[in-house]
Amino acid sequence: MSRIGKQPVSLPKGVQVNIAGSNVSVQGPKGELKRTFSPQITIEMKDGQLVVLRPSDAKTIRALHGTTRALLRNMVVGVSEGFTKSLQIEGVGYRAELKGTQLVMALGYSHPVEVDPPTGIAFAVDEKTKTITVSGIDKELVGQVAADLRNWRPPEPYKGKGLRYVGEHVRRKAGKAGKVG
Repeated sequence: MSRIGKQPVSLPKGVQVNIAGSNVSVQGPKGELKRTFSPQITIEMKDGQLVVLRPSDAKTIRALHGTTRALLRNMVVGVSEGFTKSLQIEGVGYRAELKGTQLVMALGYSHPVEVDPPTGIAFAVDEKTKTITVSGIDKELVGQVAADLRNWRPPEPYKGKGLRYVGEHVRRKAGKAGKVG
């Protein structure tokens, strides 16, 4: 059996789960998430925990088993705690600020980059540490929005300028061989 798939998902206080066939909705203090899973996988509630069961050992069913359990856990954690991703701005003149809910970034282009948050996503900017924080209850959406922001100016290998995840290591290149310093 899948090592991930066979582990039950425990529900924290204040989280309710409604299972209607392959449709699952999870409600918690931070909001509500709904998702439709494959009808081949069975999701049950036992002793206050979610259990994911599979009917056979076929390769595609085994793959769905662990994935379904991981997605369920992400839904439960999202509505109870939420998810965040942080990006760090490196470079002279690069900065970000909030105008209402809209994120406005100066990233070396001739124009400011303005990003409206999708539904369920909130931006926070710390101007001292030049950090942008993306937060929300849907882990997939938080990661995608953070990746989209990073794609505006990915870190370049010579000077390290650009947007990077906090804690991300950027491999640096030496530059021209004849250049001293």
